[in-house]
Amino acid sequence: MAKQHISFSLNGEQIDALVEPRELLVHTLRETLNLTGTHIGCETSHCGVCTVDLNGVSVKSCTVLAMQAHEGEVTTVEGLANGELHAVQQAFIEEHGLQCGFCTPGMLMRAQRLLQENPDPSEEEIRWGMAGNLCRCTGYQNIIKAVQSAAKKLQQEA
Repeated sequence: MAKQHISFSLNGEQIDALVEPRELLVHTLRETLNLTGTHIGCETSHCGVCTVDLNGVSVKSCTVLAMQAHEGEVTTVEGLANGELHAVQQAFIEEHGLQCGFCTPGMLMRAQRLLQENPDPSEEEIRWGMAGNLCRCTGYQNIIKAVQSAAKKLQQEA
């Protein structure tokens, strides 16, 4: 099949790309656009390491066709920082919410979207909201603390 042209906003910049009709967004981001912050893990949507924002919604980019991003807006972990660390990134550092780092990009993306959806989540709401992103290293407690800390920072900035 012939490659198809798509155009979308990626981290605030307009992008044009040629993609295979059945190409997954994660592969377009990593292989075509060289944004390797979005990781490939299970490729079945279970682990969440490939989480990105697509049109204001957290999605697992290993189960989204690149064509679905056409004329949309995609934000990856590379788009979180705007000259300085995003509050979620800073909180993950301060609260030791990362260890090996493999899950971190997906965790950061899901956490920032969760806090946009619910700026003052309870611990239970954080656990529920982050449930689709798995970590094999941390035991999650510091991730929960990082999201709580980021929530407080973002509320102070507002």
